[in-house]
Amino acid sequence: MNNLLSITTFLPLLGVLLILLMTPAGKAGDTMARQISLFTTSITFVLTLVLWSMFDLSAPGFQFVEQYPWLGGNINYHLGVDGISLPFVILTAFLMPLCILASWTSIETRVKEYMVAFLVLETLMIGVFVSLDLVLFYLFFEGGLIPMFLIIGIWGGARRVYASFKFFLYTLLGSVLMLIAVMAMYVTAGTTDIPTLMAYEFPVEMQTWLWLAFFASFAVKMPMWPVHTWLPDAHVEAPTAGSVILAGILLKMGGYGFIRFSLPMFPDASAYFADFVMVLSVIAIIYTSLVALMQEDIKKLIAYSSVAHMGFVTMGLFALNRQGVDGAVVQMISHGFVSGALFLCVGVVYDRMHTREIKAYGGLVNRMPVYAAVFMVFTMANVGLPGTSGFVGEFLSLVGAFEANTTIAIFATTGVILSAAYALWLYRRVVFGELEKPELQDIEDLNGREMFILAPLVAATIFFGVYPKPIFEMTGTSIQATLDQVEGKLKTADAGEGAAP
Repeated sequence: MNNLLSITTFLPLLGVLLILLMTPAGKAGDTMARQISLFTTSITFVLTLVLWSMFDLSAPGFQFVEQYPWLGGNINYHLGVDGISLPFVILTAFLMPLCILASWTSIETRVKEYMVAFLVLETLMIGVFVSLDLVLFYLFFEGGLIPMFLIIGIWGGARRVYASFKFFLYTLLGSVLMLIAVMAMYVTAGTTDIPTLMAYEFPVEMQTWLWLAFFASFAVKMPMWPVHTWLPDAHVEAPTAGSVILAGILLKMGGYGFIRFSLPMFPDASAYFADFVMVLSVIAIIYTSLVALMQEDIKKLIAYSSVAHMGFVTMGLFALNRQGVDGAVVQMISHGFVSGALFLCVGVVYDRMHTREIKAYGGLVNRMPVYAAVFMVFTMANVGLPGTSGFVGEFLSLVGAFEANTTIAIFATTGVILSAAYALWLYRRVVFGELEKPELQDIEDLNGREMFILAPLVAATIFFGVYPKPIFEMTGTSIQATLDQVEGKLKTADAGEGAAP
């Protein structure tokens, strides 16, 4: 099928159209909106599995390519996926039905608008990973801010307006610099076609400024220290499903941007700034882990842990070797499962108790044994326990970092210890101990819907922890091709100019 990628990308918008045209007013309309959203996101996920089944694992280039004239002047509607982008497309489509189910009973106001926002967001997120034109990428990349801004600002907590504006302004400010860089690249190379630009060799001096402009956008999106402060506020105020998408997908766009743009397009600048990025990564790992230890809000603790885990991603990417980049990609995919699942676990108890304060809980294992077991799996994965997907990414990132800079790797390893400290401290205070608080005496364990949501996440976390081969098979050829491209350009620059930016 020639247009399979376009169909997968824009199918959620068909769900939007059905909700707007077919759903009646009142509760019946709300129920129908939920059903349409669940059906649409489920079909989208099935289509991504079809893409996976048809994907040639041995080919490093882009597949399912679609290209049509669009804005003129070599700016085209150009889509395609390779082994780096396809896992994120599948991850996005996998999490969306779970988010719809997680919102089934907790969202009671403006249900239709909520579902529309999520479906639009899905199209924009998938669009980021399949775009092969810089202008198209930028539109999808920035467009995703709008539905997430609305999701936090309308259905969020008490300080939702503050958190949504902070999220929007931080991410928009960084992306303005990227837009200027895109225009400079178009003027220099005469095209915004991503595969063409990956092969194009920009002047070494120009690479520095282009790299910094893209870095400003991607560093805020991940987010890296010290531009991470919007994330805890956004997570705390966002509804549960909003936090899942924020942690599971939106944060990954920064890491994807680094590996898709910064490394192959600006290799000299990437090599020049590699130590700088790795130092920032280590600061993020240690500092935000220590901050997580001080939190009293469960969501805020998990939010800070996300910043720490993204530190392993940037450290692995800028190790500029196979182990580091492999580890970074696996870490991003694993974090999508694990962090999203942790926020879902917080949502389970929040729906019952309407508080996220750690001190409000304790002894939940006595009333919620199934919940305690599920929460433990994700806590262990967050720590990076062998046998869970969290271990594979962290270990490879550290191996790559050790090969590139031993000192950085040693400091980063302390983050593993700190993550065990804050994660186990949280688990002990929430789950273990005596069930003393009167309001917890009648709390109910996971219901059927909640188990249905969390079961595939448990399965994915354990399966890819024990057998990560499917991820490596999908990503390996494309990662190696990207690193070969970077190495080839660096050798050319060394032979030609013998200078760093």
